[in-house]
Formats: sequence, C-alpha cells, structure tokens
Amino acid sequence: MNKGPNSRLADLFGLTGWSKGELARLVNRHAAAMGHQQLSTDTSRVRRWIERGETPRDPVPRVLASLFTERLGRVVTIEDLGMGRNAPGRLPAGSRQPVHGLPWAPDQIAAVLAEFTGMDLMLNRRGLVGAGAALTAGSALNSSLYDWIQTDPDHAHAPGPAAHHLDAVSDRYEATPVGSLEVEALERSVEVFRAWDAARGGGLQRKAVVGQLNEVGGLLAYQDHPAHLRRRLWGVAANLAVLAGWMSHDVGLEPTAQKYFVIAAHAAREGGDRPRAGEALSRAARQMVHLGRPDDALDLMKLAKAGSGEETLPRTRAMLHTIEAWAQASMGRGQAMRRTLGQAEELFVSDKGDVPPPSWMQMFDEADLHGMQALAFRTLAEFDPPAAKTAEKHAKLALELRKNGHQRSQIFDYISLASACFIADDPEQADRYARLALVSIGETSSHRTWDRLREMYRLTGQYAGYPKIEDLREELQETLPRAPHSPAGTGTVKSPRTLKI
Repeated sequence: MNKGPNSRLADLFGLTGWSKGELARLVNRHAAAMGHQQLSTDTSRVRRWIERGETPRDPVPRVLASLFTERLGRVVTIEDLGMGRNAPGRLPAGSRQPVHGLPWAPDQIAAVLAEFTGMDLMLNRRGLVGAGAALTAGSALNSSLYDWIQTDPDHAHAPGPAAHHLDAVSDRYEATPVGSLEVEALERSVEVFRAWDAARGGGLQRKAVVGQLNEVGGLLAYQDHPAHLRRRLWGVAANLAVLAGWMSHDVGLEPTAQKYFVIAAHAAREGGDRPRAGEALSRAARQMVHLGRPDDALDLMKLAKAGSGEETLPRTRAMLHTIEAWAQASMGRGQAMRRTLGQAEELFVSDKGDVPPPSWMQMFDEADLHGMQALAFRTLAEFDPPAAKTAEKHAKLALELRKNGHQRSQIFDYISLASACFIADDPEQADRYARLALVSIGETSSHRTWDRLREMYRLTGQYAGYPKIEDLREELQETLPRAPHSPAGTGTVKSPRTLKI
C-alpha cells in the first residue's frame, strides 16, 4: 500500500550525497557484513522506501540506521528514518497529537534506549563527531508530551515486537534476568559517574555512561523481572540517561543530549518516579537557555512542572524555579525573574529535611541555589546593569558554600563573579576572579565552561586599554582556541532564529 513519501528518510538521504543505486549497494554490503548474506535490494526498492513510504523488513531498517549514522557523523535511529517499529503510545482521549512518534509505547522504550545508545557507541568507536542535527523546539515537545506525562504508565500494555530488537548495530544482546545485588551495583555505579561529572565534566566518562545505559536497556527487555526490581531498573535507566544527556550537553553534542533527556523522562515515568521525569526535562530547559533559546526553555519548564507531580519535594521545586528564572533573565524579564527566585528561596527554606532527598537531588544544595541566582542576575545585568551587584553577592556566597568535588560549579561561580564585576565597572576585581577560574579550567572536559568564558571575554573588550586586562585577554585568547565554539551562545539573548522541528 502506498503510504505517501517518507519525508524523514528523503531529508536524511539528501544530506548523504548518495544515489539510490549507491545506497542499495551499501545496504547489501553492510547486511552481508552483519551476517545477512541472503539480503538483496536494488534501486527500485530504495525508490519505493523514499517515494511511497514502504517499510522494508528487518534487518534493513537497522542496516540503514547504521549506514546513515556513519555517513552523517551523528546518531540516526530507525525512528529518525521514519521506519518506527511500533505505533506511538496510547494516549488518553482528547490528548494532543504526538510529534515524531512521541511518546513511545511502554514496550518500545527499552528498544529505543538500546538502539540509540548502540548508535552513540558506534560513533565513539569510529571517532566520528555527533553533531549536525536540529534540536526539537520546546513547544513541540510540550505539545506532544504534556498530557502523557501527567498520567500513570499503562503496565497492562502487552509487550510488542519492539522488545527483541536490541541490536542497534550488529551485536544482539541476550535479555536475561538480574537480581537485587546486580541492580544495587548498577545504582552505585550511577553515584560514581555523577561524582565524576560534577568534578571533571562530561567528556572523559560519557562513553562509559552510555555503555552502561546500553546494558540496562538490554536488561529491561527481559519482561519477567519482579515489579520492584523492574521499577529500580527503570530508575537506573532514568539516572544514567540524564547523566548521558548532561555529559553530551557538556561537550556540545546538543541534539544527542536532548534525546537522552527525553529517554530519561520516559524511563522515570515508567518507573513511577514523576519528579525524576520532571527534573530530566528541566535539564533540557537548561540546555535551551545555554543555547540562547529561553522561549523554548520556558515551554519545557511548563512540561517539567506538569510532569513532576504533587509528590515533588520543596527543594526539587525550588531547583525548577531557578531554571525558569534564568530563562526569564535571558529575555530581560527582571520583575518576573525576581519573583520566581523569591519563590525558589521560599521553597528551599520550607524543606524541613524530614524526607530524604532522592539521590539525583543531592547535588542541589544551598551553594547551587546561590550559584543559580548568581547566574540569573548576571544574565539580567546584560539588560539591567545594577543587577550585577546582586550577582556578585550570590556568587560569593556560592563559593563560600561549595564542597570539594564540585570543581566545575566552582569555575562557573568564578566566571559569573568576574562577568558581574566587568558589568559593574570593577575591572580590578574582575581580573582577579577571572584568573581564579583559569587556574582549574584545564582540569575539566566541559565545553560549557569554555562557552561561559567566551561570554566573559566579550565583556573585557571595553577595558582593552588596561594593561592588566590586556594580559588577561591574551591569556584567554591562548586558552579558548583549544575548545570548539558553541555558536548559539550561553544564555544571553541573541538575534532571532528559525526553530527547526
């Protein structure tokens, strides 16, 4: 039956530069290397896939995903090719229409997780660069997931054919059961990875986290785990996916990061942890502010708050408010930002600590509250220079409260403080704090720190005649070229752009 053109496959095919005959030959060759010597395709079949929307039988979609991933140097999944193996998840009556197959059906999540991480690992193994895709706009994610995330998962949904499709490239993972000791070991590994990320940034351990997440995706394909173990496995998957997303964002792999945040939200909801689902989406919002898209960030914060549920602790809600305030500051909305930060402070102090925070919230303490306030006021100071003094106050408090093992956050505090001093016309103090940031910046593998440093470098321009600042500018120029440039900026408003969905 003619389904009409497969526009998603056509768009990606256009990027490769291949002819239809060349793609057919590559499919046959790659399939043979994967052990499918009997597979044979030709130009006419490729034409029908693109122009009529025909979906070839397995393993052709997997072969195509592998070929496109290698050719384009970024993760391309079967879903991206418009050849999804399962229908979208069932939505309540009156729900918004899903975008790009979101949300996924319960039995599809583990397969999507395993496929995406497998492709990501393939890029790592072959030294390719994961870039070049467009971020989905926050409004699109909000529209497709808003109703879904507020409902409980349908665990009565019968497993579908997606559950056994775990070989994203060529290695089939045999789904096996695990016990409580294995799950406990996985939970401990999350803490190790989280501590490393806080100290050194995402670059060095990202591959290890993605690999661990790929293993968990395989474990989740086993359908007969006891309910309590399965919930814990979904929790591990959510935590690892957030880390994989955050580390990907930290090294500039933005579309990859966004995909991991969406995977994390699905996994957290499937495990019954709605606050974790909301926090995962708040990471996607922080990513959008960093990239100069605060309007998208506010859309995502609506989704994050809707998904968090009533059981969300006050401290978690305080954290969500600080991200919303940063987005508001990026748009020059000072009054709204101050009101939102005031609510964050009230929520933070209202948390009595009688309920232990979840492991993923233990990184957000009083130092982080002040650090986010410093960042928000420093961002607002681009529109309202007197806000720089308040940014200085919060940055200093954050530095006083920082614990060992949070080097990356400490660097951000110094950069916020130095930037605020430049805006407040205090180049002497700005120079001092900028140099403190430079002392340890080489010990991290975080491109976000370089992006913030570039924003600070921009502020040094008005003091180019000062000998001390001239020396600082030279030192920054020597340091910055070693890191790739993030073209979208780091949180201040840029020129309007067309959002690609």
